[in-house]
Amino acid sequence: MESPVFFIALLGGVLPALLWLAFWLLEDRCQPEPKRYIVLCFFAGAAVVYLALQLERYACTYLVSGGSCTLQPPLLILFVWAAIEEAAKFGAAYFAALRTRVFNEPLDAVVYLITAALGFSAFENALFLIGPLQDGEVLKSIITGDLRFIGATLLHVLSSATVGIALALAYYKGVVARRTAAAIGLILATALHTLFNFFILGSSGGTVFWIFLCIWFGIVVLLFMTEQVKQPARDYC
Repeated sequence: MESPVFFIALLGGVLPALLWLAFWLLEDRCQPEPKRYIVLCFFAGAAVVYLALQLERYACTYLVSGGSCTLQPPLLILFVWAAIEEAAKFGAAYFAALRTRVFNEPLDAVVYLITAALGFSAFENALFLIGPLQDGEVLKSIITGDLRFIGATLLHVLSSATVGIALALAYYKGVVARRTAAAIGLILATALHTLFNFFILGSSGGTVFWIFLCIWFGIVVLLFMTEQVKQPARDYC
């Protein structure tokens, strides 16, 4: 792989994710998280992409006849892929931040899970851009980057934030309640991720528009829920 191609693909994947990250960190701007944990969480999310891809490959090998998932993956595979990616992002956020003392208020769950999701999305986007760039298809790279910036990146944010919201709502409850909330959040995130992949594959332009519109609606709901989990006593600027 030529280094300029890799650099451009990495830049195309990382820059949009950093823009989204800057936006979401504004939600916690009055009592921001330590920068080193944000950076650690972002890179942890990026680091688990390779692990997730390998597990997804194994899933194709053992669950699909012929071991090929390139054309129209069955619903079971879409579900397994979604479960792998959601678990990977949650694991990245958990080991980087959520198991430490910096997780000291409900909103932190949302912040760190979104950060891990954006790290995951950044590296995944870069991998998707490498192919077209290597083939000299610059226009295709731009289109692919735009679609993933709008759709897949927001999906990763929305699905991981679903887990974060669940954890935030159970923050002041017992250990069993928090673990149950995490499990419910992961199930909902996996279902959302599966539905997105199911409807996006092979969809026409009009269908894709409505799918993306639903994702944007989900982001609006997420913003509303984020406001609900903020501590009322905090003086937000």
